[in-house]
Amino acid sequence: MFDSMAALSVANNVSDLYNSVLVDTPLAPYIQNCLSEEDLDEMNIEIIRNTLYKAYLEDFYNFCQKLGGETAEVMTEILQFEADRRSINITINSFGTELTKDDRQKLYPNFGLLQPDGIARLARADDQEQVRQAIEFCAPYRSLFADTMNSVTGQEKSLEDTFFEYEAHLNMLAFERQFSYGVFFAYFKLKEQEIRNIVWIAECIQQDQKQKINQYIPLF
Repeated sequence: MFDSMAALSVANNVSDLYNSVLVDTPLAPYIQNCLSEEDLDEMNIEIIRNTLYKAYLEDFYNFCQKLGGETAEVMTEILQFEADRRSINITINSFGTELTKDDRQKLYPNFGLLQPDGIARLARADDQEQVRQAIEFCAPYRSLFADTMNSVTGQEKSLEDTFFEYEAHLNMLAFERQFSYGVFFAYFKLKEQEIRNIVWIAECIQQDQKQKINQYIPLF
């Protein structure tokens, strides 16, 4: 909450909304750097969201690099994965939409394990198989795609689930490092996963799917 929140009720257009409300929020610098007022009128909300999140991730990554030391080492691995995950998801979700390959590439964060060759291949991908080929050279992501195809239990596992598992793994590793601020970030990310686990268990009980109740992501 902030003082100008009340101005939401009197804003008649996007320009008023930005100048009266958004300019006082933490989003303002990102909007100024990567969007114009006209974009807020014309662009799809998902493109706006991904554009702003790209700017935030790059800013956060650069901030961690400036901190240096153990914090930079811990957060670099976590944020590189987040950047690559977003690039892969943006590519897959763009299939069958009006989003052009050039516009899609603008949404990719400018860092990560896939930079630059993997990102260049993702930008040209036309289907999920080409996405898999684009990240084939990167061992961690190659194994993630393999997990979705070769489930030991015979149960289908979505790419999103494998991403959540790997993210939890990276965040748990942060607790094995000393003298790092990254552990605070990892703690809250693991709390988010814990909430997803509880929701999954509750949904399984409510829908009488108790045979699937153990398919949550274990932590520690």
